[in-house]
Order: sequence, then structure tokens, then C-alpha cells
Amino acid sequence: MRLDKYLKVSRLIKRRTVAKDACSGDRVTVNGKDAKPAYDVKIGDVIEISFGGRKAKFEVLQVNEHAAKADASAMYREIRED
Repeated sequence: MRLDKYLKVSRLIKRRTVAKDACSGDRVTVNGKDAKPAYDVKIGDVIEISFGGRKAKFEVLQVNEHAAKADASAMYREIRED
């Protein structure tokens, strides 16, 4: 699944166009490398998103084409760096 679509389906980012712009704007990395919107997301990938001055890291647990709102959070695990 494309990275921009994964970010939308998993509800990490609300809209696909916003996800696409974030990927194109070098605000999203996968496994430590800048990722384009067409990157093919795989289970085990680590996605890092920059939201303003804050960064969030997530590990991909599932790749589903469709997910209900209640099931979307099961697609990833947040990685906390303390």
C-alpha cells in the first residue's frame, strides 16, 4: 500500500492530500530515510512524522486496504523515546 494511503487509512493523518503533501515536503521518513508518497509500506516499517516542532514514531503492525475508525489504531504502534 502507498505511504500516503496508509497514513490516511490508519488515521495518522486525516486526509490523503495532506498525507501526500507531508511526504513530498520531507516531513515523513520511513526507516530513517525520506519517503515519497508512493513508497510501498510493509509490516515492520518505522514511520516518523514531523508535526511542527514535534516528532512522532510509529511501527507498522498491519497493512489493511480499509479500516473502521475503531480498528485503525491496531494498524500501528507508537514508539516512545524517553
